[in-house]
Amino acid sequence: QVQLVESGGGLVQAGGSLRLSCAASGRTLSSYVMGWFRQAPGKDRDFVAGIIWSAGRTYYADSVKGRFTISRDNAKKTVYLQMSSLKPEDTAVYYCAADRFKGEAVMRRESSYDYWGQGTQVTVSS
Repeated sequence: QVQLVESGGGLVQAGGSLRLSCAASGRTLSSYVMGWFRQAPGKDRDFVAGIIWSAGRTYYADSVKGRFTISRDNAKKTVYLQMSSLKPEDTAVYYCAADRFKGEAVMRRESSYDYWGQGTQVTVSS
C-alpha cells in the first residue's frame, strides 16, 4: 500500500507560479512511477507529468512541456510539480498518483495507477 498526500494548491494570477508537493508513505517506491494528473470541471482526468522513481526519467503532456517540471526527493519520499507561466486553462484539481512502473506505453493512462491522493485545487485567474 502507498498513501499519498498532496499540498500546495491555491489561487494564482496568469503568468504566476505554484509548486505542488506529494508526500508518499508506505512501501518503497524504487520500482514505482509517480504521476500528476488534473481534472477540470466537466472534463476527464488527464495526465500532466510523470517520473520513474528509480531512474528519475520524466515525461510531460504537450500542454505543459516547458512550463512544468516534475522532480522527486528520495529522502523525503516526495514528488513535486513546479508550475510556471500558468494559464487560466491550467485551472483544475491536481492529483498525485503512484503504481509500479509498467512501461512507457501505459504510464500516461489513469487506469495504470492504483494509488491516488485526495487532490488539490489550482485556480489561475486571468
